[in-house]
Amino acid sequence: MQNTELKQFVIDKIDDMKGRNITELDVAGKSSITDLMIVCSGNSKRHVTAIADNLVVEAKHAGIQPLSVEGKDTGEWVLVDLGEVIVHVMQDDTRDFYQLEKLWA
Repeated sequence: MQNTELKQFVIDKIDDMKGRNITELDVAGKSSITDLMIVCSGNSKRHVTAIADNLVVEAKHAGIQPLSVEGKDTGEWVLVDLGEVIVHVMQDDTRDFYQLEKLWA
């Protein structure tokens, strides 16, 4: 999958689960681990976990093996590493606190 295809795939899967405030962060040249981060919000621990779980399941169905999934136990911030794209699914309070958009701007 090309970067743009993977980005659209991720956004579609987040949208399927009603993830909110989807933001793309181009971190090419700023990060040595990825070129693109996608941040979105979920309404609750269960919603955050469900968005991440759906993304992992759909990625595997599409032949994409996630490199890592972190934070599912707490459900406040789940990170799904798809290599070319890293996805951060966060509850609003956690997203407001860490402000990844400002950090990587």
